[in-house]
Amino acid sequence: MPLVILLHGSTGTGAQMLRDSHLAETADRHGFVVAAPDGGIAADRGYVWNIPGVPTVAGTLPPENARDDVAYLTGLIDRLVDTGCVDGKRVYVTGLSGGGRMASWLGCVAAERFAAIAPVVGLRAGRPLASDPTQADPATCRPDAPLPVLAFAGDVDGTNPITGGGAPYWRYAQAAALQRWAVLNGCSEPYARNLSATVYEQGYARCRGDTTVAARVMRGGQHSWSVVDNEALWAFLSRQRR
Repeated sequence: MPLVILLHGSTGTGAQMLRDSHLAETADRHGFVVAAPDGGIAADRGYVWNIPGVPTVAGTLPPENARDDVAYLTGLIDRLVDTGCVDGKRVYVTGLSGGGRMASWLGCVAAERFAAIAPVVGLRAGRPLASDPTQADPATCRPDAPLPVLAFAGDVDGTNPITGGGAPYWRYAQAAALQRWAVLNGCSEPYARNLSATVYEQGYARCRGDTTVAARVMRGGQHSWSVVDNEALWAFLSRQRR
């Protein structure tokens, strides 16, 4: 079966993420496995993810002795594939906020393990550039293969604003992240279109390996999973295969 790794937001838990996203119900309808692990760094009443060199929501860098969450999550995939129940060519990752940033980081450093990524209110393309934090640092995101990307966001998100700014871990705009992924995937055709009265999509087509790079933005959408249409999320993921 296909596998979707669902990553919670900062200070959250996997159990909370399953409850709030309702993605398990979508999995039941369409026949995929969803796994919602906990981050490796305890914070408040939950956990945060270890993205090396990037401050957590506490404003400090991850401790040197923090669990390697890339190794943990790729190891989790290996264990689930080894059960014989999960198709290693149909593994996807999504996540909310800090989980979206972690999903983006996995796309940067472990692209070969995923058929697609779908960050929610958290699309990144590497760390902010030290000399110009309005841009992504290209040296910190170098996937070894093209990777389909579909992000979800809200245009009134005050925590991770799509126009950039915000906390030190954020800084550059969603458009800068999209542009960087378009470069990484060798895309040549930018586009923008309305999907409904409340949702528009910006992205890039004509990419290497039949990939696409896009973000769906909800007008009036805030910093929550509510900007996601789970059916649209799965429709995108289910078309991708490593």
